Amino acid sequence: MPAATSTAPTTREQLALFAKNFFQHPKMLGSIIPSSRFLIRRIVREVDWAKARVVVEYGPGVGTITQALLARMHPDARLVVLETNPEFVDYLRTTFKDARLHVVHGSAADVERVLGERGLEQADAVISGIPFSTLPADVRTAIVEATRRVLRPDGRFVVYQFSPQVLSSLRAAFASVGRGFEPRNVPPAQLFVCTP
Repeated sequence: MPAATSTAPTTREQLALFAKNFFQHPKMLGSIIPSSRFLIRRIVREVDWAKARVVVEYGPGVGTITQALLARMHPDARLVVLETNPEFVDYLRTTFKDARLHVVHGSAADVERVLGERGLEQADAVISGIPFSTLPADVRTAIVEATRRVLRPDGRFVVYQFSPQVLSSLRAAFASVGRGFEPRNVPPAQLFVCTP
């Protein structure tokens, strides 16, 4: 797979922006630092990169995982990231110079409309790091159900969390929900891999 053409953000820039926003909006981030390389490796292993042409990421933050996704994606694939924090949106748009990346300032609950506006019907994979435990139950349910609808029959919804609270919503919407754990993350992360 060819290397990404995106400009790699510096760790110092990422950490500073991420920490600043954590203190301003702790419930939106869930962690004071971005995901570890150990967690990122676990996440990217769950996607069939040879087949994936449409990938979606919820809550990309400063692009720690976005960068890893772009590095593995096919040259013809597209990555649509949905972020509600305008500061992160600006950072992603100015830092990543990759034509495959579409940065959207919006909610994961609107994923169907966002993909439709770009002529994309379904996703091969959706990656989510948004802290579901801090969302109202109806919003959490809306995001999970919209995600199931946009996934291809053989697609995967990969969710990393610091709380298992979203598990009941995932099990209600998906036929299969696998579980994993990555202790080498701060804080340790739970991983849920869902198929329709």
